[in-house]
Amino acid sequence: MTGFLAQVLNGVQYGLLLFLISSGLTLIFGVMGVINLAHGSLFMIGAYLAYVLTAASVPLWAALLAAVAGGAIFGAILERVLFRHFRTREHLDQVLLTFALILLFEEARAFLIDNQYHSVPVPAALDFSVPVVGDFAYSAYRLAVLAACLGVAALMVLFVERTRVGAAIRAAAENPEMVAALGLDSRRIHTLVFAAGTAPAMLAGALAAPLQSVYPGMGDGFLILSFVVVVIGGLGSIGGAFWAALLIGLIDTMGKAYVPGLAGLAVFAMMALVLLWRPTGLFSRA
Repeated sequence: MTGFLAQVLNGVQYGLLLFLISSGLTLIFGVMGVINLAHGSLFMIGAYLAYVLTAASVPLWAALLAAVAGGAIFGAILERVLFRHFRTREHLDQVLLTFALILLFEEARAFLIDNQYHSVPVPAALDFSVPVVGDFAYSAYRLAVLAACLGVAALMVLFVERTRVGAAIRAAAENPEMVAALGLDSRRIHTLVFAAGTAPAMLAGALAAPLQSVYPGMGDGFLILSFVVVVIGGLGSIGGAFWAALLIGLIDTMGKAYVPGLAGLAVFAMMALVLLWRPTGLFSRA
């Protein structure tokens, strides 16, 4: 029972990290129609940013803030310089552009840092275990990551669902022609969406850095599962991405723990069934 509870908590935490990545992916895909294969590289950049800053004796909390701010600025620059000119192009052009960005980011990482595996220490203030039930104790840092992800998820849902800017973003995802007819500047909306999409991806990488090694291409696996989350949750749906990410995180974690050979099969079989039964996603309007 103790092992089962540990896997459930690990699955929830993994699912919430997936949500931070896939929420930006679903916004960018749903609002702009851009297939961003380089989104996983942003996760890697966030992790390496945390490694570089903590190695320079910068506290991890400051590295997290730097990941959020840097991600927003970097996303806005990418949208203005590159993606703005590819938004109306064919998806193949977008795929080629983002694949080129993956190669560029990897080469830049190798040149600026190296190709080795690195570790980021858990902050001393959170380097202990918290009693949960009976003799079972869980890492305080993992609980902090879980709480931080839930806080970011709540802020994103409130932003998209309860603010005027969020209403404009949702409108741009559903009816861009009407948004333009109302006189709203779609270019600013797209820049904001890209900034809001890249910031949580880099934050997820910085949060995950103390939980695993920091290494080249570490965002590839997260990218694949994030696309699964987008398909299951529905394009442009933050709430759908949240519940789908939790579902995929639990299935993947529990599967690897108890049925290792079938974990990946279960995840992708679910995606295939959703595509057949409800192509718009489980949590989106049909």
